[in-house]
Amino acid sequence: MEADNEQLVLAKLRDQSLHCTEIKKAGGLSKAGQISIGRKKVKQKSIVVFSRQFATMIDAGIPILRCLDILGGQMKDPVMKEAVQAVTLDVKSGLSLNEAMLKHPHVFSKLYINMIRAAEIGGILDTILDRLASFLEYEQEIRGKIKGAMMYPILVLIFSQLMLFVLFSFVLPKFKEIFDGMEVELPTTTATLFKMGDFMQAFWWLILLILGGIWFGLKAWGKTPKGRYRIDYFKLKIPVVGELALKMSIARFSRTFGTLINSGVPMLRSLEIVGETLGNAVLAEAIENTRVSIKEGQKLSQPFFQSGLFPNMVTTMIDIGEESGRLSEMLVKIGDFYDQEVEATVKGLTSMIEPMLIIFLGVVVGFIAISIMTPVFKLVNSVK
Repeated sequence: MEADNEQLVLAKLRDQSLHCTEIKKAGGLSKAGQISIGRKKVKQKSIVVFSRQFATMIDAGIPILRCLDILGGQMKDPVMKEAVQAVTLDVKSGLSLNEAMLKHPHVFSKLYINMIRAAEIGGILDTILDRLASFLEYEQEIRGKIKGAMMYPILVLIFSQLMLFVLFSFVLPKFKEIFDGMEVELPTTTATLFKMGDFMQAFWWLILLILGGIWFGLKAWGKTPKGRYRIDYFKLKIPVVGELALKMSIARFSRTFGTLINSGVPMLRSLEIVGETLGNAVLAEAIENTRVSIKEGQKLSQPFFQSGLFPNMVTTMIDIGEESGRLSEMLVKIGDFYDQEVEATVKGLTSMIEPMLIIFLGVVVGFIAISIMTPVFKLVNSVK
């Protein structure tokens, strides 16, 4: 703990309801105080558990340092454990909780740190931690539902591609050998099919190389500001999928913005945090333009409406929230509504993808069957 003298140290410890047994001067932080967790990211579930347990202990009247000591000792996630232990040492050395968490951006997000800062200023740390845990739990639940709904179509698509690869690489060449040996005249469809099989057998590595090159090229381009903006813009314009991405972003924007405003974080700072956590450069630009407009004296709803990205319902409810002084409540309601919309859209998308996959596989299998059976019939007729 940093202080000018022993009396100040004792005063700080008394404020934390701690009894001091011994005080010694130190030349600096110990090696343990220099814990670094690198760039490893922690699981969101671990953050939720930490927040919920921290809130419960603070509500029970346990001092912050004691809470952090207990949590650091019992965390199972190794990354989270190291982060909590490092935060504990920094708080002991005199930093505030949000300043200590700020040293670990790959564990504690800007949203998390700013809400903790607002909680420390307002003296409502247990309430904010509980609110953070609920917010993160709900986000995790929504993501889980989306992943669960998309799992079946993705698995079917992957399995069908593997089966087609095996068919083209191992099965079709055998039929080609038979037909070549019997000198059967091949129809156009069959000849095309065999040429595709020959190409895949000879240049399968080239196909994988091209696909890998496209993937890594897009990822590298996506790391540049212009590339990321173009890719995010394209995502929003894809039929059905773009609509889903927009609804997910609006739901996250509304819930995050509402939570920050309700926790006492200033509006301009809240908008800055929300823009950084959305994960879409197009929407982030619209939110940044909104910040500039608010600085110039405009209402919050006007720049949102002018961007053309936010539906009329969203801008109207934000306008009503501003007029009535219940902006955070309105934002949470918008978030709830769009979370339901996302769930319904995902269900509709999966119910549409499944028959499309069946039709696609049926067409492929039918094409292969006709291409193989036509020369067989010709062969039988020639034998007759």
